[in-house]
Amino acid sequence: DSGDAELELLAVRHQPEGLEQLLERTKFTKKELQSLYRGFKNECPSGLVDEETFKLIYSQFFPQGDASTYAHFLFDAFDADGNGALCFQDFVVGLSVLLRGTVHQKLKWAFDLYDINKDGYITKEEMLEIIKSIYDMMGRCTQPPLRDSAPAEHVELFFQKMDRNGDGMVTFEEFLETCQKDEDIMSSIKIFENAI
Repeated sequence: DSGDAELELLAVRHQPEGLEQLLERTKFTKKELQSLYRGFKNECPSGLVDEETFKLIYSQFFPQGDASTYAHFLFDAFDADGNGALCFQDFVVGLSVLLRGTVHQKLKWAFDLYDINKDGYITKEEMLEIIKSIYDMMGRCTQPPLRDSAPAEHVELFFQKMDRNGDGMVTFEEFLETCQKDEDIMSSIKIFENAI
């Protein structure tokens, strides 16, 4: 079909322009972007990943647990325009922040992940949903086995640290300030810096 061929030609013609834009928007080199693109196209020949596919791919990394809920939250965080599908740009811009972003950018990304309803605040309920999904993903085979109350205790502890004015909500400023003062959080953020 000549319509398809024409579309493909257009896509090929516009690729360098897209590459130039991504070089400006990310902290990846041209070589890294090309390599990431090859991997992305290999996994997702259509160029788009829907949430179900994302969950399947992500779950392969956590066979001992149920990663589907956490993958849902992660998918939402990568899906910057909220259209229900990840294109290469969504994926690579998010990855750039996680791997090469400043501490401030990484913490903003994490805050947005926890802010499930995107109202600019993290509530205890939102944090509990995310933490529970992380515990589910890690599975029941952790040593020593985790108590069912562990996620709630984890959230209680975090929330006491973060909710500085005690209003039951954490703003980005409270989140940023608390995380930057916490050595454990800061060292866990640095782990990803040289991953690629």
